[in-house]
Amino acid sequence: DAIVVVENVERVMEDEGLEPLEATSKSMRQITGALVGIALVLSAVFLPMAFFGGSTGVIYRQFSVTIISAMVLSALVAMILTPALTATLLRRGKHGADIAPARWFNTGFDKVTSAYARTIGRLARGPFIAALVVVAIAFGSWAIYSRLSSSFLPEEDQGVLMTMISLSEGSTTAQTEQVVQQVEDHLINEEGDAVESTFATLGFGFGGSGQNSAMVFVALKDFEERKDDSLSASAVAARATARFSGLRAGQVMFMQPPAVPGLGNTSGFSMYLVDYGNTGMDALKAAAQTLETTASADARLSNVRVSGIDNEAVLRLNIDQQKAESFGVSVSSVNAILSTIFSGASVNDFDLNGSLRPVIVQAAPEYRMQPEDIDKWFAVNASGEMVSFASFTTTEWVSTSPSLARIDGVSAISVSGSPGTGVSSGEAMDAISELATGLEGGYGVAWTGLSYQEQQSGNQAPYLYALSVLVVFLSLAALYESWSIPFAVMLAVPVGIVGALLFAWVFGQSNDVYFKVGILTTIGLAAKNAILIVEFARDLEQQGRTALDAAVEAARMRLRPILMTSLAFLLGVLPLAVATGAGAQAQNAIGISVLGGMTTATFLGIFVVPAFYVLVRKLTVRRAG
Repeated sequence: DAIVVVENVERVMEDEGLEPLEATSKSMRQITGALVGIALVLSAVFLPMAFFGGSTGVIYRQFSVTIISAMVLSALVAMILTPALTATLLRRGKHGADIAPARWFNTGFDKVTSAYARTIGRLARGPFIAALVVVAIAFGSWAIYSRLSSSFLPEEDQGVLMTMISLSEGSTTAQTEQVVQQVEDHLINEEGDAVESTFATLGFGFGGSGQNSAMVFVALKDFEERKDDSLSASAVAARATARFSGLRAGQVMFMQPPAVPGLGNTSGFSMYLVDYGNTGMDALKAAAQTLETTASADARLSNVRVSGIDNEAVLRLNIDQQKAESFGVSVSSVNAILSTIFSGASVNDFDLNGSLRPVIVQAAPEYRMQPEDIDKWFAVNASGEMVSFASFTTTEWVSTSPSLARIDGVSAISVSGSPGTGVSSGEAMDAISELATGLEGGYGVAWTGLSYQEQQSGNQAPYLYALSVLVVFLSLAALYESWSIPFAVMLAVPVGIVGALLFAWVFGQSNDVYFKVGILTTIGLAAKNAILIVEFARDLEQQGRTALDAAVEAARMRLRPILMTSLAFLLGVLPLAVATGAGAQAQNAIGISVLGGMTTATFLGIFVVPAFYVLVRKLTVRRAG
């Protein structure tokens, strides 16, 4: 905004020979409407984002509040502080006239401006050709958009890996520890260039707890020591997965943490296979195993794992309620005694050096270690007599599922996995959904964690784009007090969008949350460039010029500030587009899309906007006539 003010004051001083104060006053009368329009449009683009719900809405809201605040403050500074500075600091005279490089540049730029004006004049005489070009661009944008892979957030190298170890049911702690040792030896010895240290815990896993489960947390070296792509977290995980893929004792999965802490346990996708056909738990388990086998052969998927299908041995305590009642022992008292034996019970508190400490009653460890230890316990009946638990209880080992899950009251089994090499999370979700719905028995899919947020984000995107464009159009209509002139601005938007899509496609980016923010940014910035031309063209037309002459002259006058502001912005986002290291994927996602969108909006949009203005004015006059 400040560039627009300073450039226009300088132009007025040079063209009309006014003093800085008079030039500033006249300049602000010319461009205040454009500054207000730019601030209004850029704020209107991001305003709808602030009202979206869910985890996606939280991310959108951060961008929305930040950018709107910056845009409003920028406009206020440009309209209040910058004019005062220009009137005070600028001086009349041809700047750079005595410096050869500056003189050569200005001479060359004047020639470019003249050639640009001539080209605009020819294009504006046939505005319907420009309209056809935009239609072709719109179809091209749709074609590229349909080819973009989708995801929720880019998978970042966070310098950490998680390893989930799950052995077959009945495996001992010693066997689990042996596999853990193999994993740690591989990571430290064979991946020592990337791995800093490991930490293992036995008896715990995302799929459940037990002596056959373990987790290994892997800390990778600093990013400065892992600049080679072969030392990235994903590369280390891929090699380690291949190394332990043939392990007969069980499964070893190497995963990265989720992009957003708290949304799922790992990166990749997570879902439930839901038994909508009500086939029963045994059939559901068989279907889940079939899904796991089929998915392992699909190149789009990797590390697909099913949780909760392996039965585990548990000790069942059977209470004969009739016998217990005949001995005068109630079931509630039996449950209370068992709870006290195994879990403990707080009976009161006592004072110890001025602080209250609880008194916990619980069976000694040696009396609750074996199943037969239950027979050593007694319950007090209603008559105050001691009744042995052996009189009314029996124990047996049974095989049962470690967990039971339901989605909307329907039985379900947890399934998770990762995309294959070069596959986005959205493509992986489509692949696993296709395999799941293809199973016989009427099974469905319910997404959880990041996958659920990604699905919601994809469903909301069309409404977000449509609402943002609508709010921008209504804002421009209110600013110009016209329903037609805003179309000259809005028709420039596809020119910017095609650049964002093209750059994202060429550089392998996916359609994620950051890309959507980049698209909205491109919409606002493309409209910004168009406003600078349309605002001046409208003023010139009101002064008596034809629409064609007004459009050509406005484009010629506004070429320098458009290029200056656009190049400033392009150089500003360039570090995001080429970022490396921690958080680079998120920076690349938004930087590349905005860089591409602003490039086409600048170097292609400046040719079509004047033609759009002429086209809209012709149609308006024809309709009025």
